[in-house]
Parts: sequence; C-alpha cells; structure tokens
Amino acid sequence: MSKSNDVILNDDERIDDLLTDSGLHIIQSRDVFSFSLDAVLLSRFAKLPKQGRVADFCTGNGVIALLCSDKTEAAIDAIEIQPRLADMARRNVTMNKLEQQIQVIEADLRQYAIEAGNGIYDAITVNPPYMRPAAGDKNVNEHYAIARHEVMCTIEDIAKATCKLLRPGGKIFIVHRPSRLADIIEALRKWKIEPKIVQFVHPKQQGEANMVLIEACRDGKPDLRVLPPLIVYNEAGEQII
Repeated sequence: MSKSNDVILNDDERIDDLLTDSGLHIIQSRDVFSFSLDAVLLSRFAKLPKQGRVADFCTGNGVIALLCSDKTEAAIDAIEIQPRLADMARRNVTMNKLEQQIQVIEADLRQYAIEAGNGIYDAITVNPPYMRPAAGDKNVNEHYAIARHEVMCTIEDIAKATCKLLRPGGKIFIVHRPSRLADIIEALRKWKIEPKIVQFVHPKQQGEANMVLIEACRDGKPDLRVLPPLIVYNEAGEQII
C-alpha cells in the first residue's frame, strides 16, 4: 500500500485526472476496475434535477457519481455490491471532498430496493453489466466477471428496482449495448418505465453502433424519440466527443 494526497492506495491502484473543470480525480485499478467512455457519455447524457435525490446503480469505483456531482447539487447514493469496489468508491468520494453530497452504499440492489423505501429517488443512472450470464467467456477475474456479466444484477433486476425506488415521473438513464435494446425496452415496460429517448453511439461515421443511451420515465406515456447518433472518432482517428 502507498499513500498519495492523504488517500491510501493499494499496490495495484493509481490516481487519474478526470479532466473536469472542478478538478476531479479518481482511484483506478486495472486488476479490479477502470472506467471507460460509456461512463463519461452516460454522465453527459443524464438530465439530472438540480436538487433532490439521485441514485447511481452498479456504481463500480463511483466514476458516474463523481461526474454527476459536477452537474447537480442533489444528494447522490452510489450503490455497489462488490466490497472492494465500494471501498474504492468511498475513497474516491473522500479524496474529492464530496462526502456531503455522495454516499456510497454497499448493497445488493435487489435487496436494497426492498428495504430502502418507495419512490425515494428523482433520477437514477446505471451502467450495468452488459452480457447475459451465459454469454461469452466469463473473465477469470471475479471483479470483471461481475461487472461485465449479469451474475449479480440483470436488466430485469434493474427495471424492478427502478419501479420501486424511482418516484412517478422520475427518470432513469442507461448506457448499454445495442444488441440488448429489445431486452431493455421489454423489461422497462414490464415494470411501468417508458423509454422516451434513445441515442446510438458509433465508433466511426460508417461503423455500427456499439453503445446506446436510453432515457426512460416512470409511469410515462408511450412516445419515443431517437436523437442523432454520436460519433466517437473522425476519419483521422481523432476522438471528437
């Protein structure tokens, strides 16, 4: 272990600059968890209330909660099932002096939804596991297996928890893979959460979408808008978003 800026780091951890105007930094580990572009795009896509209470499901090391703290004064509950990642998220909150705004809750989302109360959140963000339990080769690293595969949390679990925890008219913002879009819409509608906005993300102008951003509303009326696509790289290979 080492100590950096009064934060204890494990041997496999480092501190990265999130490149925000407010100077946010984040503890990461290639052995456990490192965020990617999907988290950044979700934090930009989410339209959060200025006040109130927000949840970030499947928070990992807390990156989305940290980024969202720059765009809202709402209280943020960052929920994570893995103890190691929850600990990393807590240290990230402490390092950025955001203890008054962000609370890290180490819990199984399925049980948390039963115990926390009805309609307690105004908005929810989630960057969930993308792959079905039997899809692909599960990573031998337990942390990555849980983060990438629906081992501890499925689309259905997220929809059910959202129905319980989100107030009527509240919104959930999701980033996922386009291949799961039909599953996502089916699960959301089953639990009275209506998809309202979809935006596809393409690596290049001519490439297929590899991410989809979704805004859905608790008890909303059917009316789906598809926004213009986001293109990550230009023809020269330079990142433009």
